[in-house]
Amino acid sequence: MTTAQNPRAWRRERTFVPFRLPDTIAALPRRPFEFSPAGRDAAAAASLEPRALFHRLLRDQESEASLLLSRRILHAFLPSEGEHPEDGPYAAAEPEAAAAIIAAQVAEVRAELAGTADALGRPDPEPREAVVRQRAPLALLGGCWLDHVSQPATQPSVIVNRLFTHHLTLRGPGNGKRGLAHLRRQALETEGVHLPSIAAVDFLDKARARPLTALHGCFYLALSRLPANFLPEVVGVHYAFFALGTDDLLTGTAPPLSEQRLREALVAYLALAGPDERRRLRAAVRLTLDLEREHTAMLTELASFRAGLSVEAKVAEIIARHAPLAGTQHGGVRVGDRLLSDIFGASGPARGEATAPGLAAFLTEFRDSRYLRPTGSGDGGCRFTDAMRFGGPMFGIFDEREAATFRAWATRVHAGERPEIEIPPDTVGDEQAARWSTALARSAPADVVVAEADPRDHRALFHRLVNIENFPNTLPLAAERAEQCFQDAEILFVHGSGGRYTDATWFDYSPQALYERAERIYWEKLVEPYRPLEEIPDRDEVLFRQSTYYLTYLIDGAWLHRLATLGHDERESDGMLFSIYADEMGNGDLRKNHITLTHRVLASAGIELPHIRDEAFMEQDELPDDLYGFALQQLCMCLFPDRFYNEILGYNLAIEMFGSGEMRLHEIQKLRHHGIDTCYEQAHLTIDNFSAGHAKQAADIIVSHLDGVRRTLGEAAVAAEWRRVWRGYASFAYFLEQPMLKEIAAAPDTASPAPPPPGDDTVSELVI
Repeated sequence: MTTAQNPRAWRRERTFVPFRLPDTIAALPRRPFEFSPAGRDAAAAASLEPRALFHRLLRDQESEASLLLSRRILHAFLPSEGEHPEDGPYAAAEPEAAAAIIAAQVAEVRAELAGTADALGRPDPEPREAVVRQRAPLALLGGCWLDHVSQPATQPSVIVNRLFTHHLTLRGPGNGKRGLAHLRRQALETEGVHLPSIAAVDFLDKARARPLTALHGCFYLALSRLPANFLPEVVGVHYAFFALGTDDLLTGTAPPLSEQRLREALVAYLALAGPDERRRLRAAVRLTLDLEREHTAMLTELASFRAGLSVEAKVAEIIARHAPLAGTQHGGVRVGDRLLSDIFGASGPARGEATAPGLAAFLTEFRDSRYLRPTGSGDGGCRFTDAMRFGGPMFGIFDEREAATFRAWATRVHAGERPEIEIPPDTVGDEQAARWSTALARSAPADVVVAEADPRDHRALFHRLVNIENFPNTLPLAAERAEQCFQDAEILFVHGSGGRYTDATWFDYSPQALYERAERIYWEKLVEPYRPLEEIPDRDEVLFRQSTYYLTYLIDGAWLHRLATLGHDERESDGMLFSIYADEMGNGDLRKNHITLTHRVLASAGIELPHIRDEAFMEQDELPDDLYGFALQQLCMCLFPDRFYNEILGYNLAIEMFGSGEMRLHEIQKLRHHGIDTCYEQAHLTIDNFSAGHAKQAADIIVSHLDGVRRTLGEAAVAAEWRRVWRGYASFAYFLEQPMLKEIAAAPDTASPAPPPPGDDTVSELVI
């Protein structure tokens, strides 16, 4: 007998600790991190070269290897337990007093760094520009550790939602142009530093990032990948980084978060934290202060190094930087008895021979060549510098500062100056970087376990997906499951018009066609069929029907929680999706958080459950076993926000539209009749409307994304992207329209019978 036939059949005698609001968790229980043998091998094969590692962490948010590398980085940077024992006053202090101790420590270092920043503001323009450019990667990473802090395993935590309000501020509330990254870029450009996207392949090259800068960035990125397991460290790093305000001191910009606001969050966390969490937080504060001191010391060293460079050394540096791109473009140009194409070709400096002695020898020859002899034009020009002018063969190759350096050198050469050319090696920060690199190479966290994922049932799989930070070995299963569902759902491209609440039949995309389809579904399937119920089912039946929804209500918004993170947030549609997710989380207001609303409803119905992150949730006896498929699909696809971006857009449209209309109104009527809280249903009825709510926004997001595809890749690319978007919509309908799928499967003339939802033992009527 299925649960759809017997509303009480799923209940079993179980014991667990119920979850109650507010969620006052300060840290998840310490658990091992499981990786598959393949994930272990991929991480072992990954480059630990600082720049390569930085790019890997920034651009890869979906693989086991990236998570294992993150765990190793955190182990290398964070102190071991007991390495920083807490002093008595801090450990025993009330929250406000403990926060004051930390704040005083940070303020002391800030005063120290303020003097350093002031000194760094006075160098000549070239050293100053080098300092600002070098700091840029860390300035633009600021706050990345909050990207994934809001997730199914942590919501609706008190501290996570407080941090989420900070995250909203850093992103720019409702407008990315007011966000920290945009403001930081404006400050950089004011200093003459123009950089590509932080995810661009040449970002670190253009920032001229030293290994130490890249390694510091790797720590912050690693923390952003495992925030649920390192929540005390997130809070500590967050407070220290922004209260210290190194970037504000260097550029003279206003702090994005006031110290008062930061301290309020710190006090709130300390009120929740136990001794272990307090120790971990303070250790993270100390580490952040040490890192920022270390980096500003490197910036001071860099400014001194740049200020002490001779013109010849600066010329050599520019040539070394451009040599790898020179290739064989110089034809028959010779310096001495060698072709430039040989010097900068396969056997020259461009291929690893750009040593200081080699460059010095080349410049010694070059300054006496005909290319640097005065042209006699009276303007101090020569063939080399004239080639950089508009219309010359090297126009646009060098930026203005580089061209000015070449002109200054030519002027000195013309004046007869022939100093011995010495090119000091640039080793700024290398000693400190070597120390971190050694620690990383030796890092072997004891809590890493190598095993294949083998969840025994849907409950175990659900547990692993909610706690994916601890079970990265489940990622391959999740990707396979999500992809299979998307493929299976395409049967509705043909049969979808018979859906009661959806219509997933295929149509050729145009913005007008999408809006017309969505509006027709909204009115004809969701709104116009509504009639008030004349008879209300009994309480047990109403609660059973609600129980078929609760599993997905408890992960509300999860399909969006990994979108629009640092390095993956440059499309207009990304910001729009993040705004919807923020609404689902109440914009950090716990009273409006949809997970909070779900628990309110559960409590009003007398239903007690553990938190979904807890192992005890696998033993709960309130939610039916055979309805996990819907929630599992949502959790599977959300773990791949890059791979399944298009599908998530379509799914988002379907689920936001379903928030309105007949079903929602009937549920409100039944819940009210039995005295059960309707806050969750009411919130979605209001927020998901197709006038200006999430349903309309979801359609706008698809149009915005596909318009970007058309403008960048052409019209032909839109069709392929659209098919994936629409199968995302169909995947929602695939679970929702089970009665119709039963009919399709039973029809003798069905060419492609509808498969059951992936992994479900029975075809359950999610909506009856």
